[in-house]
Amino acid sequence: MNSKQRSRKSLKNFAAERRIVMYQKLVWTSLVVFFLLPGAVGAVTDDDFQVKTTQNLINLCTVTASDPRHEQAIHFCHGYLVGAYHYHLAQTEGPGGKRLVCIPEKSPSRNEGVAMFIEWAKGNPQYMKENPVETEFRFLTEKWPCKK
Repeated sequence: MNSKQRSRKSLKNFAAERRIVMYQKLVWTSLVVFFLLPGAVGAVTDDDFQVKTTQNLINLCTVTASDPRHEQAIHFCHGYLVGAYHYHLAQTEGPGGKRLVCIPEKSPSRNEGVAMFIEWAKGNPQYMKENPVETEFRFLTEKWPCKK
C-alpha cells in the first residue's frame, strides 16, 4: 500500500469516526431534550394564573403532573370554576332571582364537572380567547339550562 492509499484510508476512517461522534452527540442531546423539556413545554405560566382567557384557564386545568406548579394550578382551576358557579347561585337567590343554570339533584362530582368543562372547551376552540367566566357559563347553560 502506497502513501496515497494510506492517506485515503486514513481520511475515510477519520470521516467515519467523525460521523460516529456526531451521532453520539445527537443521541445524547435528544435524550436530554426528551427528559428535561416535558417540564418546560406546556408548563403553566404566570400569565395563566391571571386567567384573562379561557385558554389560560384550560392550561391550568390540564397541567401535567410533572409541572412544578401542578398542585397550585389544579387547585386554582377548581376554585375558579366552583367560585364562579357559587357566585351565580348567590346572585340568583331570592324571589327575583333567575338562574341561568339548573344542575339536577344527581349532579356530577366536582372532578367530573371540571372534566366535562375541559372536554367541552377543547371541542369549542372558538371561545379560547374569551373571558373564562363567560365560557364557563356557555358550557353550563348548554349542559344544564333552566326550564322556563
